[in-house]
Amino acid sequence: MKLRRWIAAGAVAVATAAVLTSPATAGRPYDPTDQSLRNLALRHGLAVGTAVDLAALNDPADPRYRELAASEFSTVTAENAMKWESLEPTRGTYNWGPADELVTFARQHDQRVRGHVLVWHNQLPGWLTSGVADGSISTAELRDILRRHITNVVTHFKGRIWQWDVVNEAVSDPWDTPSTLHYKGFWAEHLGPGYIADAFRWARAADPHALLFYNDYNIEAFGSRDPANDKTQFVYDMAKQLRAQGVPIDGIGSQGHLGTQYGNFDTFQVVEALRKFAGLGLATAFTEVDVRSQLTEGVQAGDEAEINPRLQAAAANFDVLLQACLAERHCLSFTVWGFTDKHSWVPGWFTDPPEGMATIYDENYQPKRAYQALKADLIYSGPPYVLPRIPQRPRR
Repeated sequence: MKLRRWIAAGAVAVATAAVLTSPATAGRPYDPTDQSLRNLALRHGLAVGTAVDLAALNDPADPRYRELAASEFSTVTAENAMKWESLEPTRGTYNWGPADELVTFARQHDQRVRGHVLVWHNQLPGWLTSGVADGSISTAELRDILRRHITNVVTHFKGRIWQWDVVNEAVSDPWDTPSTLHYKGFWAEHLGPGYIADAFRWARAADPHALLFYNDYNIEAFGSRDPANDKTQFVYDMAKQLRAQGVPIDGIGSQGHLGTQYGNFDTFQVVEALRKFAGLGLATAFTEVDVRSQLTEGVQAGDEAEINPRLQAAAANFDVLLQACLAERHCLSFTVWGFTDKHSWVPGWFTDPPEGMATIYDENYQPKRAYQALKADLIYSGPPYVLPRIPQRPRR
């Protein structure tokens, strides 16, 4: 049974409810667990997405990756193909091919696209960072380069991107130096924090209809509420200030990179944060969800006594984030950062100690407890506490 992507949340809620309550189909009772995540999310008006590895998508020896990317998800995000170093490796020459390919894939499978990312201090092209370092690119020229990059990229994909991560990870962490939270990274160092408002205005000028998000990690819930050390509070205050200045920011993306070795949060803490951002008139989204675990010697040796608790803890963390998103109607999408351990970024990045097991499918594409927890949330959630999404209108 194939359901089309939602157009209006109310209409879909009615249509999907009819399907979910329909009597036997072809002589057997309807079983919602047979449905994909994307179809089960339809009655909530929620988009369920994944980051996509283009190499894996195009690997003829691994067709299952492409099958699941197409069937399980209603949105896709380029894991790397839309980052600056990938799009413009040589100054003035853009390589649109891989990113265009993902957009075409999305259109073929009735999916929306999250654009990731316009402004970030990582994965910048060498010509840019070296030019600033050696003084051949001045501050004034750097600002103009950023403006042209945002304008070129957003214009190229105009009308084909649902949500843009306009600015990514602009805020420091309490363990950085200095420990007081501040605007960090290449762009803040060279242009000052005003680049954030500029980036949103330039993106809006290039595409009046895309939703524009600020995206960051460790902002799932409030902590002390002191902006000196509570990153969620810092980002909330930043967003409030941007709104007051008339900056066209439409949403806040919480990445949702969690680990089973940490305390993390409960659903009510996460809902509270989502509702605070919604109170500013902003949409929210979970944009890069995964839950990694430490790969101890026992885990690597296949010790079920060490593996099972990690699988259950991971499922619980996925569950908390999706429950919170469902509970807040301005939470528009829930994106996992890769869906199979076979192609996860985690083992290559977290090596001391080694970490992994971060996604909802194992390396053999078998669904894990985390996948089943997400599916159960989508099946068993409903009125009065879970209602269809409230669409966000792009701000001018």
